[in-house]
Amino acid sequence: MPPPADFVATFVCDPQAPILSEKLARRAQAALGAREARWLAPGLALDLFLPPERASGAEARAREALEGAPVDVVVQPAQGRRKKLFVADMDSTMIGQECIDELAAEAGLKDHVAAITERAMRGEIAFEGALRERVALLKGLPLAVVDRVLERAITLTSGGRALVRTMRRNGALTALASGGFTVFTRVVAQRIGFDLDVANRLEIDGDGRFAGSVAEPVFGADGKRATLLRLRAERGLGAQETLAVGDGANDLPMLQAAGLGVAFRGKPAVAAAAAARIEHADLAALLYAQGYAQDEIFED
Repeated sequence: MPPPADFVATFVCDPQAPILSEKLARRAQAALGAREARWLAPGLALDLFLPPERASGAEARAREALEGAPVDVVVQPAQGRRKKLFVADMDSTMIGQECIDELAAEAGLKDHVAAITERAMRGEIAFEGALRERVALLKGLPLAVVDRVLERAITLTSGGRALVRTMRRNGALTALASGGFTVFTRVVAQRIGFDLDVANRLEIDGDGRFAGSVAEPVFGADGKRATLLRLRAERGLGAQETLAVGDGANDLPMLQAAGLGVAFRGKPAVAAAAAARIEHADLAALLYAQGYAQDEIFED
């Protein structure tokens, strides 16, 4: 068990390049005035426990001490770190792609659609209108392209299965909440191991082709936040017992409603506004942020 403390700073790096050395750890501990240190995974993840008077500005001091080393830092209250509800974005978070862009590739429109997607994810244009515009461009594509995209183009983000399966094994409810489409989320959720998924529904015409429209209302930022709040209420949980992760502007209300909201490879405005950000490590960093040690992580 970790020593008693009011705050904890978790340091974690890319598991393919475990550079978190004892020297870096000592430098960070000195910069933060941390009382205790605990390795969660040698070379990969470390907890430093801080008194309350050292918590303010701790992340900035830690990053300065790291001198540009590719290590992520999450500072949060030490109490209640292990979450009982996890809600995750799908595109560019739990998977490495944007599904609508990959569908557009089947129509020879990927560059055009991807440019709209990028603007929407950066918050430069409204998500709902951008989604309707992009879906209209898919009109006439056969539904069968979904299976082809899933097989050829979609890859799971490293650490995602371990994150979801470890949390479920420890009693948490896990949900995939996507501004994408149910034809993808139901497959991705099963591959990763989520309890449930929520997303938009593409309308299909009588010939088994995309109708160029999405069922209303569009599931976007408000829907993601509402999903987190609904599941939290159904489980009788407090805000601090929830975790959310995403990368785009339509994830931000959900991230801000969670006890710990994490921007994973987030767009600049999202990374700046989220409580925590992960730029270097994989999704298993969210387990280390909850205080799980390497030997507690369920990989299978």
